Amino acid sequence: MERENQFIGQSGAFLDAVERASRAAPMSRPVLVIGERGTGKELIAERLHRLSSRWGEPLVTMNCAALPETLIEAELFGHEAGAFTGATKTRVGRFEEADQGTLFLDELGTLSMGAQERLLRAVEYGEVTRIGASRPIRVDVRIVAATNDDLPALAASGEFRADLLDRLSFEVITLPPLRVREGDVGVLAEHFARRMAAELDWHSWPGFAPHVMAQMEEYAWPGNVRELRNVVERAVYRWDDPETPISHAQFDPFDSPWKPKAPPHRRNESSGNSNVIPSISDGTSQHLLPSPSVDFEAVDDLRSAVDSHERAIVEHALGRHRWNQRQTAKALGLSYDQLRHAIKKHGLMEEGE
Repeated sequence: MERENQFIGQSGAFLDAVERASRAAPMSRPVLVIGERGTGKELIAERLHRLSSRWGEPLVTMNCAALPETLIEAELFGHEAGAFTGATKTRVGRFEEADQGTLFLDELGTLSMGAQERLLRAVEYGEVTRIGASRPIRVDVRIVAATNDDLPALAASGEFRADLLDRLSFEVITLPPLRVREGDVGVLAEHFARRMAAELDWHSWPGFAPHVMAQMEEYAWPGNVRELRNVVERAVYRWDDPETPISHAQFDPFDSPWKPKAPPHRRNESSGNSNVIPSISDGTSQHLLPSPSVDFEAVDDLRSAVDSHERAIVEHALGRHRWNQRQTAKALGLSYDQLRHAIKKHGLMEEGE
């Protein structure tokens, strides 16, 4: 498998999903891969193909959400010349391209009902008919489909064909999100960081500062592994001193004191969402690190709890400003002497100097 497509992880939930894919690979049966965005559904599809007897044949990928509904059937099944406006010549579809190999259908839940009906026939009988043709064509294709939708719920509501779901769910592999993969954040961050450091021709890898690794471990990673990779690679390439541990990682690449404000009507639309956290536009508070939820019931020493949060905020701000104490003091609304006192109070002197 290519370097870009390695499986990195050690958590039991992740390894169980990979093992299930390995066991299903030799079977010429359809497989559904379920998971949030960025969990590696494409990698599982490739593993299912490479470990099967079809490994020497084509692996054809089609993103069902990337095409307008009017073109999906033509892409899947092909068309004859003159079948519709703009069809100037005959074109084979993805099924014919994947004959003897594997067809990976990403974002399966976005298929129209018409495309689902024709897909059902292709799966059940191994035949496809080009648009505008009168005779079906026999194909031997193993289908792997992926989605982040709840297909059983869509089938129950009539938005997805239940009979097609039955045909495609010989095996269902559900990938765990990164937030539940215990121990994998550090392993993945180290892997992506070392690779980026090598790309930048650093002669050694200095590692991450402890507070940065703590932030990564505590962050929820809604974009999963893809988001982690972006955060890590961005932190490495922005760091100017390869001799010292990386002390700042920007989780939100759009975070900026000069970020354009949303138009008033958009702000009003989002105001009813209780999950939206209002942004602070003074250019200082929005720079704070992603913060885990606090278990207030567990706080039995208020002073220690406040000191702990104060230390994390100061440490993050220092890393963000590359330990420039005057810039950090300005960003936090402190005087230089107040910041120096906080650095000394929390034992950050040696790390900064």
